[in-house]
Amino acid sequence: MALFDSLLTPIASILDKVIPDKAARERAKVELLQLQGTQEMQLIEARLGAIVAEAQSSDPWTSRARPSFLYVMYALILFSVPMGVIAAFDPATANAIGNGMTQYVAALPDALYALFGTGYLGYTAARQWGKIKGGG
Repeated sequence: MALFDSLLTPIASILDKVIPDKAARERAKVELLQLQGTQEMQLIEARLGAIVAEAQSSDPWTSRARPSFLYVMYALILFSVPMGVIAAFDPATANAIGNGMTQYVAALPDALYALFGTGYLGYTAARQWGKIKGGG
């Protein structure tokens, strides 16, 4: 329950930024408060506790897994710069590279995208919890 209490304010802050409709945002906050003490909330707390434990692990492979994954995603985004240069000199090659990448990304399973979203959200929540607790 302590983990939930420490995350309640940051989660409410995220809801304020993510949900533009004030009425929908307030409903989401009420539902979040209603989860407190339920089995579903205990399950969420257990998952977040595991994420926090991984983030605080002294094992570099465990503690750096999520940030490393984000760096890979950032590298893919930054790849657009050299692709722009290639397109300036050889549009057909740039088009072929883009089509190949599009086909590759489209072939990735939806579960992988869900895993990325869950990992990103979990990493963000763990970092926020660490900041609240004074861990950096």
